[in-house]
Amino acid sequence: MGLIKAVAGAISSNLKDQFKELIVCPTNETNVLIARGVIKDANGNNKNTEGVISNGSTIIVPDGYAMMLVDNGKIVEFSAEPGEFTYENSSEPSIFYGPLGQNIINTIKNIGSRITYAGNAPKDQRVYYVNILNNTGNKFGTANPKKITDEKYGIIEVTFFGEYAYKVADPALLVASVIGANAKDVITFDEVMGSQLKQEFVEQLTQTISVIMREKKISFGDMGLYGTDISNEMNKVLSSSWKDKYGLIVTDVSMGDINVTDESLQRINRIDDAKIFSSSEMQSGLMASSTASALEKAAENDNGAMTGFMGMNMANNTGAGVLGAVNNSTPTSAPTGNGSFCPNCGNATNGSNFCPNCGTKLK
Repeated sequence: MGLIKAVAGAISSNLKDQFKELIVCPTNETNVLIARGVIKDANGNNKNTEGVISNGSTIIVPDGYAMMLVDNGKIVEFSAEPGEFTYENSSEPSIFYGPLGQNIINTIKNIGSRITYAGNAPKDQRVYYVNILNNTGNKFGTANPKKITDEKYGIIEVTFFGEYAYKVADPALLVASVIGANAKDVITFDEVMGSQLKQEFVEQLTQTISVIMREKKISFGDMGLYGTDISNEMNKVLSSSWKDKYGLIVTDVSMGDINVTDESLQRINRIDDAKIFSSSEMQSGLMASSTASALEKAAENDNGAMTGFMGMNMANNTGAGVLGAVNNSTPTSAPTGNGSFCPNCGNATNGSNFCPNCGTKLK
């Protein structure tokens, strides 16, 4: 038996004169994952593919689907290439793997006759179609906070949400796993994914986020830029449950947002503050910013700009002393000597006869 690609244009409106049966996919709904083919006979009647498929029948493979003919529980014909094929039971078995690659051949060989229906090998031939298009718009989110390891802040608790996409990379493996336990004519994506696979996705994504942050040395807020890296890592951790069992792979992950809990936010703020006051560069920046702000306020002082500047100088001297102590260095403008101040500008005089800041005579 085998499939022979029909010559382009061979199928005409007068189908009954050329082919005994026409086998087609019964639906093109996006939520349908597996559908059992139907036979359109010469009189326009539809029926499920079962029993013996007539020699010389035509099988239509629509774009975005893989088709397989199962003979007594064993995949004997396969095509992931769209087009029209003539079934010849005198020909050698055919495999048109199309965009799926040659690995599908190994899967079909390994499966052998293990495909059964509700535990019993059928005594008929059936055609199944598998949707191999990208299934997008699958939302995910955390019902409860998850712990992740951040490169900058350590272990923190976050909630996150977004969307992911996946597709069938090995339709033969999928049919072998699903049809054996559920001999339905139509099987949807939700029936295969279920709550278990969806929940596993979120759990593994939590670990994946930590892995990517560690490898890329980034913080949690930058994860939205690493969708491809997340997808690749997810396929590694989901391999045993998604790919090896159902032939499914993740094609894209889009992080909507990652939010930290209130407790983790307090921790992050404490860490940021500690880093600011332990850095001399950050201290200088804070001092410069404070000085600029003080100058603006001094100029607007209701008692006169000079009074404002006097107060500002006193504050600067005190601030410099504090920052100097943090850096274990002696403040350059801290009051020394007799501790007197200039009545004009408020600067420390250090016992001088003239103010070292504005030159006012003191004695």
